Amino acid sequence: MAEGPFCVWCGAARATHPDRPCRRQLDPPRFCPTCGRRLRVKVHPAGWDASCRDHGRLPADAC
Repeated sequence: MAEGPFCVWCGAARATHPDRPCRRQLDPPRFCPTCGRRLRVKVHPAGWDASCRDHGRLPADAC
C-alpha cells in the first residue's frame, strides 16, 4: 500500500483513521498519499492508471 500522510481512498489524514479500511476490494486509489489531492484515474480491462498533478504516476502495485 502507498504510504503517506493521507488515505488513498478517502483523502482524509491517516491520523484520523489509521486502521479503518475505506476501500472496496477492486477499487483503484482516488487520492494522492503524499498531498491528499484527487488523482486522475483511468480504469481499463487490465487494471488502472492513476496520477497526481504534482507527484506523478502512482504505481499499480503500490495499493
